[in-house]
Amino acid sequence: MASPGLSPDSSSHSAPACSPASDSENLSADELELLAKLEEQNRLLEADSKSLRSVEGSRRNSGSSLVSSSSASSNLSHLEEDTWVLWGRIVNAWDEWRKRKEKLLKELIRKGIPHPFRAVVWQLLCGAAALPVRGQYSELLRRSSPCERLIRRDIARTYPEHDFFRGQDSLGQEGLFNVMKAYSLVDREVGYCQGSAFIVGLLLMQMPEEEAFCVFVRLMQEYRLRELFKPSMAELGLCIFQFEALLQEQLPELNTHFRSQSFLTSMYASSWFLTLFLTTFPLPVATRVFDIFMDEGLEIVFRVGMALLHFNQAELVQLDMEGMSQYFQKVIPHQFDSCPDKLILRAFQVKYNPRKMKRLEKEYASIKSKEMEEQIEIKRLRTENRLLKQRIETLEKESAALADRLIQGQVTRAQEAEENYIIKRELAVVRQRCSSATESLQRAQSTIRQLQHQQGNPRLSEAFVTQLEAELEQSRLRESQTRGALKEMQDRVLHMEQQSSSVRLQEVQEELQDQLQGQLPEHPEPDPDLDPEQDPEPDPEELPEELRALREAEALRTLSELQPQGLHEGSNAVAMEELRKRVTELELQEAAPSIAQLQEHIRELKAEIRMLRGSLPFGAVGLGPPLRPPLDSSSSSDEDPPPSPLRDLGHGGGSSDSDREGAPPAP
Repeated sequence: MASPGLSPDSSSHSAPACSPASDSENLSADELELLAKLEEQNRLLEADSKSLRSVEGSRRNSGSSLVSSSSASSNLSHLEEDTWVLWGRIVNAWDEWRKRKEKLLKELIRKGIPHPFRAVVWQLLCGAAALPVRGQYSELLRRSSPCERLIRRDIARTYPEHDFFRGQDSLGQEGLFNVMKAYSLVDREVGYCQGSAFIVGLLLMQMPEEEAFCVFVRLMQEYRLRELFKPSMAELGLCIFQFEALLQEQLPELNTHFRSQSFLTSMYASSWFLTLFLTTFPLPVATRVFDIFMDEGLEIVFRVGMALLHFNQAELVQLDMEGMSQYFQKVIPHQFDSCPDKLILRAFQVKYNPRKMKRLEKEYASIKSKEMEEQIEIKRLRTENRLLKQRIETLEKESAALADRLIQGQVTRAQEAEENYIIKRELAVVRQRCSSATESLQRAQSTIRQLQHQQGNPRLSEAFVTQLEAELEQSRLRESQTRGALKEMQDRVLHMEQQSSSVRLQEVQEELQDQLQGQLPEHPEPDPDLDPEQDPEPDPEELPEELRALREAEALRTLSELQPQGLHEGSNAVAMEELRKRVTELELQEAAPSIAQLQEHIRELKAEIRMLRGSLPFGAVGLGPPLRPPLDSSSSSDEDPPPSPLRDLGHGGGSSDSDREGAPPAP
C-alpha cells in the first residue's frame, strides 16, 4: 500500500498546486491550517527524499541520517492523522468538494489517496454507486459464461506473488473469477481480456466483489477501457499512435534510435495502456498512478510513460533491441520504488496538450478510415482476383476441352477423308458396274425388242425350237464320237511310238555291237556280257528325225482312216488341226529325254572303246563287268523312257545278278 503522506512537489508544470490562499473564501480556518501543515510536510519530505539516496551508501558513518529519518517518521504520523481527518471531511462533503474545490481535490488526489479511503473515493470518482447493474451481480453469478475456461486458466497468472491471490482456492482468485465472469455476461462483445484481470484484482484488494464489479463496469464504459479490450483493440492503436507522436516531438533522438533498432512502441507501451502500469510497477507505485487515473483518465498513462523515457533516455540510446527489452523489464520497474512522488512529479512536468491529442485522434481516425477503405479495396481486389483465378481455371479447362475436341475433330476429319476416299473408289466401281449393267440392260432390251420383233417369224415356233434341240443333240453326239476317235487315235499313236522306239533301239544296239566286235583283236578273250549281234552305234541326230517321220506317217495314216467317218464339219477340222499340233508337241516332249539318254549312253560307249584301245598294247583285251553300269528294275514302267542299249547288252550277255550288283556305276 502506498504511503498516504507522499505527494509530488507543488510546482508541477501543467497542474500547479493550489495554495490555501487561492481558495480562502471557500475553506474554513481548520482546513486552511491543515493545508498549511501539508505544504510544510511536503517540503520536509522533498528534502528528506534527497537524503534517502545518500543513506543507503553511507549507513556506516551517517548517524545524523537516522535521526533525520526518525524525525520524519514522527512528523509523518502527525501528518497521516491530519490527512485522514481531511479526507474524512472530503468524503462526507463530496459533492461540495467536487463542484467548488475541484482543483484542490485534484491536487490532493495526485499526492495520494489514503488506503482506508481508496475504496470510497474510487467509487465516488467514477460514479459507481448509482450503477443499475449493482443489483444484477448475484443473478449473473448463477449463470454460465462461455469465457469461464479462459478465466480459470488466467487467474493463476494474476498477481501470483500476492498473498491475496496465492493458492487455487484463495479468496482473491474466487472473487476475481466471479467478477470477470459477471462482466463477460454483461458485455458479450468484449467478453474477457487477460489484461483486465489485473485491474479487477487491484479493485478487489480495496473493496468487496460487488463494488469492484460496479467500479470495473464504470471504468470500461467511461474511461475508454472497453475500446482497449475489444477484440479489434482499436483504442490501443490510437494510444500507441498518440504516444509515438509525443515521443517523436519531445525525444526525437530516442525515437530515431528505436526505429533504427526496429524497437516498436507496441513492444513496451502496450502493457502500460492495457494494465495501467499494474504489471510494470510494484503495487505501491502502481496504486498512486491508478489514483490519478481514476480522476484524470488515460492522460496519466501518457505522462508517466514519457517521464520514464525522459528519465532513461541516456541509457536507452546506448542499447540494442535486446538490451532495451531487458532494460524495460528489469530496470525501469524498480527505479521509483522508494520515491513514487518523484515519478509523479516528473510525469506532470511532461508537456501534454489535450487539443493536440484530439487532433492526433482525428488524424488517426482518418488514417484508419483510409486503411479501412484500402482494406476494403484490397478485399474487393482479392475477391475479384479469386474470381478471376476461378474464371481462368474454368477457361483453361474449357480451352483444354476445346483442344481435345479440336484434335478429335481433326482425327475425325482425317478418318472421314479416308472413308470418303474409300467411298469414292467404291462409288467409281459401282458406277462402272452400273454402266456395265446399263449396257447389259440395253443389250437385253435390244434383244427383247428383237425377240418381240421376231415373235411373228415362223422360225421361232415350237417346231423350230424342237428342230434346234435335235440338232444340238446330234452335235453333242458327234462331239462325243469325235472325242472317242481322238482317244483311240492317241492310244494308237502311243502304241506305234513304243513299237518304233523298241525296234530302233534294237537296231542301234546291234550296230554298236558290230562296231565293238570290229575294233577288238583277232583272238580276244570273249566277254560273256557283250552281245555279238549288237548293232553299230547309230547317229544321234538321225534318231529323232526317223521317229518324227514315222510318227507323222502314222498320224497321216490315222487321219486318212478317220476321214471317211463323216467329220466334214468345220468344228471337226479345227479339232483335227489341234490334235495334229498336240501330237507334234507330244512327240517332241517324249523324244527329247530319249534322245538325251541315248546320247549319254553313246558317250559312255565311246569312252569304253577309247579305254579298250588304250589298253590293247599291254595285253588287257577283255571287257569285264565294270563296263556295264547297274540297271534299275523300275525302268520298265510305261511312264519311264525306253531302256538303254547297255541294259539290253547286259541281258543279252547273260551276266548273273551277282555280277550286276557288284559292278561299279559308270563314270
